[in-house]
Amino acid sequence: MNIKDDAMATRREAVKNVVKGIGYFSIGSLAWGGLIKESGSVDFVLRPPGAIEEKDFIKACIKCGLCVNACPYDTLDLASTESSTIAGTPFFKAREIPCYMCLDVPCVPPCPTGALDINLLKQKSEEMNINEARMGLAVINKETCVAFWGIQCDACYRACPLMGDAIVIKTERNERTGKHAYLIPDVSADSCTGCGLCEHACITELPAIKIFPRKMVMGKEGNHYIKGWDADDEKRLKDIKNVDKYTDDNSGAIDYLNNNDDLFTDD
Repeated sequence: MNIKDDAMATRREAVKNVVKGIGYFSIGSLAWGGLIKESGSVDFVLRPPGAIEEKDFIKACIKCGLCVNACPYDTLDLASTESSTIAGTPFFKAREIPCYMCLDVPCVPPCPTGALDINLLKQKSEEMNINEARMGLAVINKETCVAFWGIQCDACYRACPLMGDAIVIKTERNERTGKHAYLIPDVSADSCTGCGLCEHACITELPAIKIFPRKMVMGKEGNHYIKGWDADDEKRLKDIKNVDKYTDDNSGAIDYLNNNDDLFTDD
């Protein structure tokens, strides 16, 4: 090999190294971008039926897109780098294309990792039931919902696949006119699946009813608040540490008061 051949080989090797370096840089950038996106992600995203808790979902989802391919309505989409969640994970925008509540729930069984858990849709039966889905929760803005203005509108109520259960219409006297009634939509958190059909149907320019992830709007009461009239709710007492100090025995308090009568007498 002469000097000219050596120079050509050196140049080829240099070009290969540059191209390889660009490739590594691109891959690294995507990976780093994914890490940044993951660390800064928020829970404000609607996942497919059967999705496990968000923090576990983003770890379990391998971004395969099988659930997206299985959706017959093109409801589901894979997040891009511009989305507000981890790129490659499935989500949907209710205002654009809601979940149409397929009875066979075709998007869930293809999931290979359990990020979409069939068992979450079998709460009350041995078969999957889309009515058991809890993709989100509908929240109504009373300031912009025209039904609260006295204008008759039941678009969300009529669109709800669990009409009369997940959304009901309540009547209230219209004190402003004294002659009419408000027909007000009301959402049941126990029944709402978060399908988004109500948000999709809302007649206002920006929807007055919107689906939010349940964790964002449900809150958590804590174990120290118990519904005394609900026997089932008292079962949560078992989760309280040192529960034995909360008893019906108030003799100590009575003795304390009886032994300190002088505290309540005039000098």
